[in-house]
Amino acid sequence: MLRKKWLWAVVGVLVIGGSIAAFVSRRQDTGTTVTAETIQRRDLEAIVSASGKIEPQKTVNISAQSIGRVTRIGVNEGDRVKAGQFLLQIDAVVAEAAVRRDEAAVAGARTTLEQSRVGLQSARASLELARQALKRQQELNQSGLTTRETLERAQAEVEVRESDLRAREEEIKNRETQLRQQQAGLQSSQHTLSQVRFTSPFDGIVTRRNIEEGENVVTGTMNNAGTVLMTVADMSVIEAEIEVDETDIPFVELGQIAKITIDAIPNQTFTGKVTEIGNSPIQSTTAATSTARTATNFKVTVTIQGEIPNVRPGFTCTAEITTATRSNAVSVPIQALTVRELLYGTDGKIIPEMRPPRPRFQFGPAAATPTPVSTELQPGQKREETEGVFVIRDSKATFVPVTLGIAGERYLEVLTGLKEGDRVITGPFESVRGLYEADLVNTGPTSGAATTTGGGN
Repeated sequence: MLRKKWLWAVVGVLVIGGSIAAFVSRRQDTGTTVTAETIQRRDLEAIVSASGKIEPQKTVNISAQSIGRVTRIGVNEGDRVKAGQFLLQIDAVVAEAAVRRDEAAVAGARTTLEQSRVGLQSARASLELARQALKRQQELNQSGLTTRETLERAQAEVEVRESDLRAREEEIKNRETQLRQQQAGLQSSQHTLSQVRFTSPFDGIVTRRNIEEGENVVTGTMNNAGTVLMTVADMSVIEAEIEVDETDIPFVELGQIAKITIDAIPNQTFTGKVTEIGNSPIQSTTAATSTARTATNFKVTVTIQGEIPNVRPGFTCTAEITTATRSNAVSVPIQALTVRELLYGTDGKIIPEMRPPRPRFQFGPAAATPTPVSTELQPGQKREETEGVFVIRDSKATFVPVTLGIAGERYLEVLTGLKEGDRVITGPFESVRGLYEADLVNTGPTSGAATTTGGGN
């Protein structure tokens, strides 16, 4: 009787142990729970996004060209002006006096030139008379009717008159040079006088006014800028000047389409084109002695199509430049992409590496610890980090290297490695990071994007 009880006790222990072992085995065989998505074709757009400021294409800073006091202002900041419309007036007393002085100097130089020209005519007439007298003396000398002294006196008179004529001609040249100098001075004075009255160079808006009536203005020097009286901007053509990171600049080209949003004008999107790409990086305002690493950005100008009402220079904006598009492209979710260090053989093919064996539940004494797999490379083998995704095949994870094209907002273009209909593992992140080749996996709920049939990027 006692022997039967022991027998039943042993049978019970065996049954319970077998159940536990089967349960543990089943838990281990179910694999890692992951989310997956089916590869589809989508329309993709590669976007470069950057922020910046709204600026008019044409802006003019009106600065003082002469020292004086502002006597009259005809516009206020924010006023719309037409080309040629009066803006402001600087006291013109000094400039007008300079013009009158130079006008008198020109008149005097012109009078002196006319007197010199009269003297030139007189010198020419005197030279002609002296030559005629010399000719007569030469004829008389051939007939023996005059003295040698008289002939020599006539020759000397001709030489004197010729010298006087050359002097008169040089004087004329000097007088003409003086007249041109006085005329240049008069033009300068007249230009200065024209600069005391300012008019709008084009149709636009007065975006800044830095002066009031009665204030004095000064001209600029080599080291100091002159007084900027006001700024007029042509707001009919608006540009977005954005700062693009150096890593995105190679993808930006002239003529690419961009969508611009302005913080001050919500719920509206404007369209533009890239019209200028900076060749030099934007100079940082950080002190030159700073050792901190700063981002390198380049200025890109996007010309906005059409007019924008109530826009102001300096508004903050964001531009999304479409650098590339793909239609009906095989695409993979960004979160599915991972990097693995793969082992390549001498023929360049991948040598699969499985997960190290996991310790399993067993009865009896513990088994000997398995010998670790050698990580030493054989001749001709190499390890290399490779981008790819894990594809579910026969409920197992298979790492597939991929070649990528453009990057959309949520999907990447796949050039090689995947085909439509493949199921790729998209998460969770920790699970994807810990997967090995041929690991058992079971899928949880698929992502919402997997049920779509259309585009998306």
